[in-house]
Amino acid sequence: MKEEMAKIRENSRKEINDCKEEKQLNELKVKYLGKKGELTTILRGMGNLAPEERPVIGNLVNQVRDELEKLVQEKEKEFNTKELEKKLKTENIDVTEPSKKVNLGSLHPITQIVEEVEEIFLGMGYKIADGPEVEKAIYNFDQLNTPPDHPARDLQDTFYITEDIVLRSQTSPVQARVMEKQKPPIKIICPGAVYRSDSVDATHSPVFHQIEGLVVDKNIAMTDLKGTLEMFAKKCLGENTKIRFRPHHFPFTEPSAEADVSCFVCGGKGCKVCKGEGWIELLGCGMVHPNVLKNCGIDPEEYSGFAFGFGVERIAMAKFGIEDMRLLFENDVRFLKQF
Repeated sequence: MKEEMAKIRENSRKEINDCKEEKQLNELKVKYLGKKGELTTILRGMGNLAPEERPVIGNLVNQVRDELEKLVQEKEKEFNTKELEKKLKTENIDVTEPSKKVNLGSLHPITQIVEEVEEIFLGMGYKIADGPEVEKAIYNFDQLNTPPDHPARDLQDTFYITEDIVLRSQTSPVQARVMEKQKPPIKIICPGAVYRSDSVDATHSPVFHQIEGLVVDKNIAMTDLKGTLEMFAKKCLGENTKIRFRPHHFPFTEPSAEADVSCFVCGGKGCKVCKGEGWIELLGCGMVHPNVLKNCGIDPEEYSGFAFGFGVERIAMAKFGIEDMRLLFENDVRFLKQF
């Protein structure tokens, strides 16, 4: 057995030293060190040896294995060095040659507005809530105090999947879902895409984006709503921005209002952006209707709240001076790279 080991050692060393390529080296590793290699075969046959010979042969096999593994590693290192030298000689790079220009993208104006608004309200202690765009009619209408005979539920205004499932026409269903699952205090904003059966023109689209807000707690009043919206307007549109409320009607708020902001371009004097009026219509808002609170399992005798909602495209158009809403959806890089 010792003679056989000496022969394996001599042959393997010679073959590895004479090896000229990596493929040949891998074949020698398998031949001598693999699971079915010559050294492994000797170890498996040690059961046939006399007890006093086994430790001697086992120690000898391990010595030869360690020696061959070290030799293989040195040979691999030699091959790697030669390969690197070859690449350095044949793959020279001219660092003075102009590189290929990479066109970097940027955030879409709508995404910019959404992220800016989220940052403002997160700083005011709000949380961001999300919900399905394909919504049950009970959340899109019934829970929000919009009865079956309300005009908003007409086929001309809403995309119906089935009689009970619609493409949400506002992000208000998210508010209803949160109120059902969470006890007050509640302080959330709900950004997302919404769908309405509108014809495409400079100011309308069948798909657009909304951000709605909801606060429900004890002793919430209209003054809290106005203070919140004033803070938002100043942060988003400039510190000199003023806000005014005009009476309005929404089925899910009472009292309700339309909120306008002073034109941040002309300061209220009248210009092209505000169409000479000095004010820009911004959003709808109001105190949460008691029926909405009841529908969502909240006692209106104990809690009150306010809600508001605005179109992201309207903010983007006002802030960036965009006159045609369609430009935001046409994906014309010449237009988008301005932002």
